[in-house]
Amino acid sequence: MQHAASLTVLEVGAIFLTITALLAYINHRFIGLPTTIGVMVISLAVSILAIFLGLLGFDQLVDYEVGLLDQLDFTEVLLDGMLSMLLFAGALHVNIGDLRRYKLPIGILACLGTLVSAFLIASAIYLLLPWLGFDLSFIWCLLFGALISPTDPIAVMGILASAGAPKSLETVIAGESLFNDGIGVVIFVILLGILASGEIPSAGFIGHSLAVEAGGGILFGLVLGTILYYLLKSIDSYQEEVLLTLAGVLGGYALASHWHLSGPLAMVMMGLMLGNRGRAYAMSDQTRHYVDLFWELIDEILNAILFVLIGLEVVIIAYSVNLFIAAILAIVIALAARFIVVGLTTKTFNQQLELPKGAWKVLTWGGLRGGISVALVLQLPSGDERDVLLALTYAIVIFSILVQGLTIGKVAQSIHPSGHKTLSN
Repeated sequence: MQHAASLTVLEVGAIFLTITALLAYINHRFIGLPTTIGVMVISLAVSILAIFLGLLGFDQLVDYEVGLLDQLDFTEVLLDGMLSMLLFAGALHVNIGDLRRYKLPIGILACLGTLVSAFLIASAIYLLLPWLGFDLSFIWCLLFGALISPTDPIAVMGILASAGAPKSLETVIAGESLFNDGIGVVIFVILLGILASGEIPSAGFIGHSLAVEAGGGILFGLVLGTILYYLLKSIDSYQEEVLLTLAGVLGGYALASHWHLSGPLAMVMMGLMLGNRGRAYAMSDQTRHYVDLFWELIDEILNAILFVLIGLEVVIIAYSVNLFIAAILAIVIALAARFIVVGLTTKTFNQQLELPKGAWKVLTWGGLRGGISVALVLQLPSGDERDVLLALTYAIVIFSILVQGLTIGKVAQSIHPSGHKTLSN
């Protein structure tokens, strides 16, 4: 098999950025889908074409694509590079007053909902996959439940903006997605440690780890946000202020990871603080304008690159008939678990949630999965179990983005056909 020649990091980055720019142009010029979905559809089509040509004996394209992807660590690129900026950019435009108003559904879905969903998915996979010839131990099933349960803030916030959902539901889904990925990552890391050591830690140890990583990440984000707030307030020069926000995001995320705190939660808290209090009291109109433009551009560019990578990475999956059936089953299981969690939440706290009638439809269908799930599954140790879970993860992510992402607008309109009524006013 002939792979792409060894390339430098700069060359690999240049190739993927060029591919993304060309696909974004093709989508905008000829297709007209939302950018993130459009570039993923085209990159997915390229991957399928490469696989098909490989089956016919023309394997140059698929070999080159696999070789190129081998030189790119998707997990490192997303979790250690892109995630900090994407989460900060997303949180920067979330109104903290809206989060406070809907803190109950956001808190329940982000914390308890993630745990319940992970257990439900793990149990269903553990019981049903053996019928298709895949015997996974329960710890592997729990790992899958943990990595696929969090809704992806990158996918959610990129698509919801144009979906026409009521403001209340947009706030709940966006708020949940910003926080539950941090919870999901912490749970995944704990379970991965159990898999590696073969020992089940005490409930006290698990609780302490959750408190230190999640709580410490939130506290660190608030402290860093406060420092940045006073730095921004002390000067009025948009060049230096934009640079400070960028340094705070990249440096803060690296420091949180070094101290074993939740970097994602730290970035969310810092983004919320600077996007609300910082925007109102520490920035001039000119600075606010340039900060918004800079982070909107960063968000758009990184989102496009991420979704192109998701589409291209499909070539590394080896599907069989039984695995294809298992993937369809996994999609149904993930949707069912989301429906149960959302249904129990909206039914139990109906009076307190202040959500519109039929909110469960949007909350269930709007629970998109994306790049974070892919990055986590690629961290699993190599073996047959990883290959199975990789295929299931990709199936759910692709269905989530293409099918749910393209139809969430219609589901949202079924709640408020006029498209104007919201509960936030």
